[in-house]
Amino acid sequence: MIKNYFYIFLLAFFFTNSDLYSQDIKSKNLDFTIEGLTIYPNPVSNGKLYITSKLSLNKEISIFNVLGKEVLRYNLTTKELNVATLSPGIYIIQIKEGEATATRKLIIK
Repeated sequence: MIKNYFYIFLLAFFFTNSDLYSQDIKSKNLDFTIEGLTIYPNPVSNGKLYITSKLSLNKEISIFNVLGKEVLRYNLTTKELNVATLSPGIYIIQIKEGEATATRKLIIK
């Protein structure tokens, strides 16, 4: 019986503090997104991926396979990224531009 009360206490504590945690992050302006981010074509069939944003700053690109292993890392100074070395499949692409970060699904045909 005491064990059940302990689990209920943990759940109540988690839900109460998770709201406080997310408010704390937003108050510190840690929730940045890349304004005007466009990734095309997706799915990629010709080995070239184009990444644009409103600010057009240099971007740090990381591509991960579905197991979470990083398979490509590149500092992008133009809008064109060569992904011809990647095998067909589903990947996760993470883009960092300045202080902003975005994560998207990427399909290679």
